[in-house]
Amino acid sequence: MKHMAIIPARSGSKGLKDKNIKLLAGKPMLAHSIEAAKQSGIFDCVHVSTDSEEYARIAREYGADVPFLRSAELSGDTAGSWDVVRWTVEQYVRLGQEFDCVTLLQPTSPLRVSKDIQNAYQIMQDKQADAVVSVCEMDHSPLWSNTLPEDGSMNGFLDRAANIGRQKLPVFYRINGAIYMMKASLLAQAETALYGEGTYAYIMPKQRSVDIDDTFDFLLAEAVMENLQEEI
Repeated sequence: MKHMAIIPARSGSKGLKDKNIKLLAGKPMLAHSIEAAKQSGIFDCVHVSTDSEEYARIAREYGADVPFLRSAELSGDTAGSWDVVRWTVEQYVRLGQEFDCVTLLQPTSPLRVSKDIQNAYQIMQDKQADAVVSVCEMDHSPLWSNTLPEDGSMNGFLDRAANIGRQKLPVFYRINGAIYMMKASLLAQAETALYGEGTYAYIMPKQRSVDIDDTFDFLLAEAVMENLQEEI
């Protein structure tokens, strides 16, 4: 089985300027995902999808394959990740390379490590899955949250959790954005296939589930890397 990793790293991010190449623990952020992918040993190709020659140069320095830049149509704020993945796979087909499995690794999840990718792939094999998506446990149960009326009244705010003891609340999980692994044959319907019967979860620890969108997230990731190195 030929397996490809795609790391989408366009330039021009607004929440945190040039976040995909911002130095984190001494390396451009996208480098952490490249290294984790290569160290996992499961990929025949690790591709960085970018619209920037500078980003491409950095990606190549860390061992990624970047034979072409992303099209202008797929480089704006409205471009969907799976549109980028499908387009990228098509370009490789034109270059004579086809893959059986494709994994999307967002560079904004730099705390994801090679063993996470390996564990997700093991689930893919053991379950004969169509796809595997990484999740982590939520910090707080959504049953302890609610909307508020305009006047800010708390009347009935916790009705959903009123009859459930705190220790008996069910465990909720959220998608952490770190790993999306899928059979290439299902890419055409990826948005729906990802959450169908053939998809299984890979549960990651919360400390490796930071998704960097703004300065606070970046500082949090730095703190984890500096202080919890043995746990990530």
